[in-house]
Amino acid sequence: MSIRSSNVGYPRIGEKREWKKTLESFWSGQIDKEQFTKTMEAIRLDSIRKQLEKGIDLIPIGDFSLYDHVLNTALMFGYIPERFQQIDDPLEQYFAMARGTNGQHALEMTKWFNTNYHYIVPEIGQTKPRLVENRLLKEYNLVKETFDLETKPVLLGPITFLLLSKQYERHEWRKHLEQLVPVYVELFKQLSEAGVSFVQIDEPILVQDIDDDIIDAFHHVYDVFYRDVPNMNLILQTYFDSVSHYQEIVALPVAGIGLDFVHDDGENMKNINTYGFPRDKILVAGIVDGRNVWKSSLTQKATLLHHLANVAEQLIIQPSCSLLHVPVTTKHEHALPTELAGALSFADEKLDEIRMLTEYMNGNTTINELIQYDEQTNSYLAKFRKQQEPTNDILTIPLSRVPYSERRKAQQAHLQLPLLPTTTIGSFPQTSDVRQARMKWKKGEWNDSQYKSFIKKEIAKWIDIQEQLQLDVLVHGEFERTDMVEFFGEKLQGMACTTNGWVQSYGSRCVRPPIIFSHVAYRQPMTVEETVYAQSLTNKPVKGMLTGPVTMLYWSFVRDDIPRKHVLIQLALAIREEVLQLEKEGIRIIQVDEPALREGLPLKKEKHASYWEDAVMAFRLATSSVKEETQIHTHMCYSQFEHMMHVIDELDADVISIESSRSHGELIAAFETYEYKKEIGLGVYDIHSPRIPTKEEISEQIERALRVLRPEQFWVNPDCGLKTRKEKEAIAALKAMVEAAHEYRERLLACGGKPSWK
Repeated sequence: MSIRSSNVGYPRIGEKREWKKTLESFWSGQIDKEQFTKTMEAIRLDSIRKQLEKGIDLIPIGDFSLYDHVLNTALMFGYIPERFQQIDDPLEQYFAMARGTNGQHALEMTKWFNTNYHYIVPEIGQTKPRLVENRLLKEYNLVKETFDLETKPVLLGPITFLLLSKQYERHEWRKHLEQLVPVYVELFKQLSEAGVSFVQIDEPILVQDIDDDIIDAFHHVYDVFYRDVPNMNLILQTYFDSVSHYQEIVALPVAGIGLDFVHDDGENMKNINTYGFPRDKILVAGIVDGRNVWKSSLTQKATLLHHLANVAEQLIIQPSCSLLHVPVTTKHEHALPTELAGALSFADEKLDEIRMLTEYMNGNTTINELIQYDEQTNSYLAKFRKQQEPTNDILTIPLSRVPYSERRKAQQAHLQLPLLPTTTIGSFPQTSDVRQARMKWKKGEWNDSQYKSFIKKEIAKWIDIQEQLQLDVLVHGEFERTDMVEFFGEKLQGMACTTNGWVQSYGSRCVRPPIIFSHVAYRQPMTVEETVYAQSLTNKPVKGMLTGPVTMLYWSFVRDDIPRKHVLIQLALAIREEVLQLEKEGIRIIQVDEPALREGLPLKKEKHASYWEDAVMAFRLATSSVKEETQIHTHMCYSQFEHMMHVIDELDADVISIESSRSHGELIAAFETYEYKKEIGLGVYDIHSPRIPTKEEISEQIERALRVLRPEQFWVNPDCGLKTRKEKEAIAALKAMVEAAHEYRERLLACGGKPSWK
């Protein structure tokens, strides 16, 4: 049989983040709409050209987005909340939903399954869906005209789309599905009439634990698709884990089934070996890791493919998921050690691997070429192969502190904080001046002394601003940090940072995940100098700001031949050393952020307990050696926390801050059923939107929180760091926040510390 190659999705950002720069130039008014549209189209077509040159047979379209693919789907089907319907310009409306306006809050944003990509959560409401514009057809025609190329439209499936949405009664989801399915049919018919052969319909919800009602919905929906558009070849695509209800899913009336053979823990293969695979369907095999950056062992992949070819009559080879989750290309990585750089495979290189495997399976290349590829990779990695396992030394490190009730008294006596203390999450705006100073230092145009002098001036400036704003607990601002994980990756042994290994996190925000290539170990203090300097400028407490071990692990690219628990312990021990160094220098509030805690949770419930056990262990290992008067904070954001309150409690942090502003305080309901006794800050405004909240809006958030939380345990803070905001935006929003907090503090003190409005 002839085997074809395919791609699930390609990074949007461009080799050198041209996409990000174009977005931000448009938002700031530096380019007009016409120039913006032309530049974005050029970036999109360039990604098609590259995949064509790589020899990929089924090239996706519809994976490109100006902000987020889920938001694209919502707008295409007319799910536009009423508060944005007065905006006539479609592009302005699109970005208003994503980022908010001065008059309207943005849609909620949360993590895309267990990745660090954030999607915009559609609001369904009472909207009756309609096909506003078939953007897939438009893009298909553009690519066909430009390259004379048949492509594969990619679309988020209706069941996953609805189950990831909000603002409707969940027991009525089938009613909304019935309304949505005919709109998908209309879209498919238009594509079919235009000559489209294959459509990839993504239903990643299938890898989660789903109930019989959802399975029944899949049967109904895909029966309708097959009945109404019988000539359309649908590829039902899954990724990130093994599919649940395998036998029922592969029996659905679709042309092909896309399975992840990398992150499935062997379950997809086990199911195929047990139940077989339908002879009338295409097996679309995701065998190259779309979420990590290490080169594949092509000989191992070839063995897997031979087995699959014996099972399936038709076979397509592709990455395990969209390549959105890895950087674009390694060709700009000249600063990495040769041994490491030679072992890496980013999006473009993964497509080369797909092509090589496809050619091998079609008899157009030999096994010797695959062996040669693997030998070269192994020689690169040999230097770093030896790993130290965690030693028994960790058994002597405490994993618990004195009871919270006792240490709270010690912390109150030492810190003397007022009721409803105000603070920020850590970072302040990284202005162009800050970025230019860092670039001059990295290029050697500034020496260490010049750069440190600049950083100290920024710290002093913002300590003064915070004091003028009357914040209660201050931060140094993190001006020396490019990113909350990359910064530590540059300083810890066993980690490396790329030059251009950017990955989209949300909107135009891109990060460069470090690469963990060897044993992680502490070298020297990483944050002490800046934090101690900031503390020397004020009598108010300054928080030490660190990134926690779980987040370091999940926001890095980790060797896939090393147990993750071993790496997690290494990271925890390194962060512990920094915590103790800060404490030694007199810092009495230390925040160890864990925004990836929920993100790392496995998609299958049977794996949850083990994950939580390791995550709690690592956080406690990093933080439990401090004195009782040292206050440990942590922060989490943009995930669903309602069902993990017991885990948050087990972390045993003295204060936790959690995002709740974009979800409009929905998390607060969790405290009606779970009695949380420690201190907590529920983010009172959304920092990812440029709009400045009013004091009244923040007051509503505070009052809502105080209906379920005791005043003495509540902190007032933004929902995340302010790095991406402009200075004027940050100051104006913090001013409104502090004023609202002070008003409530006065009201509480006037009524003896107990809310009179409860």
